[in-house]
Amino acid sequence: MTLRTPDGRYIVVRGRLWRATNPHLSEAERQRLTNELMDARRAVKAARAAGDCAAEDTAHRAVNLAKHALGERGAVWWDDGAPDMNRKMARNTPYADWFRHETTNDG
Repeated sequence: MTLRTPDGRYIVVRGRLWRATNPHLSEAERQRLTNELMDARRAVKAARAAGDCAAEDTAHRAVNLAKHALGERGAVWWDDGAPDMNRKMARNTPYADWFRHETTNDG
């Protein structure tokens, strides 16, 4: 089970917040971009295995483009002025109390 913040902006992996995919994307667009992301990640792996630095750089750029299009990087997809907490430890953010509650036995 993936832990998601109550506002849906982040998923939590090993206590760290990672920006979630923009929920305003259509399912078809989200799936297309996710497929592009997975293809790009496979290309990174293949380029590394082949020792092809140029191909790896190209593949990393494709990963970055897909993550931007999904809303996981770049400008935030929400418009209420809340800051981006991407990559921060949940315990060091305004989500700390929520996270503590979700990860304790009595939560």
